[in-house]
Amino acid sequence: MNALIHGVLLGGEYALIACGLSLAFGVMRLVNIAHGDLAVCGAYLVVFLGLPVAYALPLVLPIAFGIGWLLNITLFERALKAGDLAPVLVTFGLSVVIQNLLTEGATANPRTLDGGAISLAEVGGVSVLRIIAFAVAVSVLGGLQLGLSYTGFGRRVRATADDVDTARLVGIRVRPLFAAVAGIAVATAALAGVFLGLLGTVDPYTGGLTLIFAFEAVVIGGLGSLWGTLAGGIVIGLTQQLAGLWSVKFAVLAVHLVFLAVLTFRPRGLFA
Repeated sequence: MNALIHGVLLGGEYALIACGLSLAFGVMRLVNIAHGDLAVCGAYLVVFLGLPVAYALPLVLPIAFGIGWLLNITLFERALKAGDLAPVLVTFGLSVVIQNLLTEGATANPRTLDGGAISLAEVGGVSVLRIIAFAVAVSVLGGLQLGLSYTGFGRRVRATADDVDTARLVGIRVRPLFAAVAGIAVATAALAGVFLGLLGTVDPYTGGLTLIFAFEAVVIGGLGSLWGTLAGGIVIGLTQQLAGLWSVKFAVLAVHLVFLAVLTFRPRGLFA
């Protein structure tokens, strides 16, 4: 039972990381290899600001949104026009640049964020901080889903995701819309990165492993499906925790095997 509870909570963390990746792919068809590194940047932004997490977070999110907007108009937009392979190569290069900048600016030493007294609080042997992280993940995914379903902006996003050319014909300004989606994706990644720093340690190279789990959550849940991303994250978290009961060294391997099984028998994911 303890493993099941921790698996679900861990799955929420993975889903929060994967949220922006799913949104960017579902709307822009952008496979962002640098997504994990952008998440790690969220934790380092808190470090650089030198403020308690509660005060730094309201600053980190708009900064991350602005970074996403800027990256779209300078890199992503041009890469998407250059062909299917270009975004992968461009975002891979961005990943390398981010890792080196963080190493030079903050060293390669692992860092953790101080959550204060709440970091030590537990309910029934379960960390309160992990419960908060899961609640935030569900709130972010639910809020995005409601926004996409019932707002004018959401209707424009869904129309553009369905057919970019037709969206342009009916007057939708695709360029600023894509920039806003990229900003939201990076902001949610930064939020996930802050929780990574609160719940564990981060270093300039943490983004690689983070990206793998986020990508697997997106694929397992179904490409472009936000609730599917949550389901995929929970599947990964449960697999990792339950396999760890049998043997810790096979916990990560079990996750990859589940991912391969989904690709083999249901390549469109659980909730395509």
